[in-house]
Amino acid sequence: MKTKLIKILAPIALISLTACGQTPVSQANAAPSSAAKPAAPVQGKVGEALKARLEKIYESQGLKVISVSETPIQGIYEVVVSGKQIIYTDAKGDYMFVGDLIDVNTRKSLTDERAADLNKIDFASLPFDKAIKEVRGNGKLKVAVFSDPDCPYCKRLEHEFEKMTDITIYNFMMPIPSLHPDAARKAEILWCQPNPTQAWTDWMRKGQFPSGKANCENPVAETTSLGEQFGFNGTPTLVFPNGRSQSGYSPMPHLKKIIEDNQK
Repeated sequence: MKTKLIKILAPIALISLTACGQTPVSQANAAPSSAAKPAAPVQGKVGEALKARLEKIYESQGLKVISVSETPIQGIYEVVVSGKQIIYTDAKGDYMFVGDLIDVNTRKSLTDERAADLNKIDFASLPFDKAIKEVRGNGKLKVAVFSDPDCPYCKRLEHEFEKMTDITIYNFMMPIPSLHPDAARKAEILWCQPNPTQAWTDWMRKGQFPSGKANCENPVAETTSLGEQFGFNGTPTLVFPNGRSQSGYSPMPHLKKIIEDNQK
């Protein structure tokens, strides 16, 4: 959820992850470029003054400054505020802007790379027993996907997975009722099948949905809530073993490279 500050300053600039049904998202949060340098925390008076000034100005909104760091631009500072939102300001906090800071030499968004670092997920702590697991080949590559059974881009992603070998895919159900009113029911039915993996791939890749009702305990509400806690508001959202995430569909062979580059 975006902070009130961000809503006031830039209601459009910081839309987070696109939902299923919109244009596929580029690989904004994949492995960082080799040219990228970690943000250097600002020590002493400048950092303290910026923190105090911004928190006072936005006191009524409960804004908290998490960190103040230098940027490659002299006199411009990166400020991470409540909700892990990134803004930029001068040394006195008199002027502020919200948006992407681009390295024109590498054509990379330094803002996206910092956001990816700030929002890393502990892949090993994911509740894999609550995912529909598919192992292809030796299963060496790993990826988790928060997916909606009625999302067209999720289905396109599944067709790309079908072309891959040596990968383990953990599908966490995350139906989005505002887009697909019947998705939660379908997710529950798929989970309750004798072979959930077969049921999932038959539906997502072949359009064959099983008969019957959801007649078992299922984790759909829990995994949906987990995705929301991570800040995901679109499907598919991929989570990689290195903790980075990507929203949106990517075709092969780009998909394979993204997954390979984000294993560690």
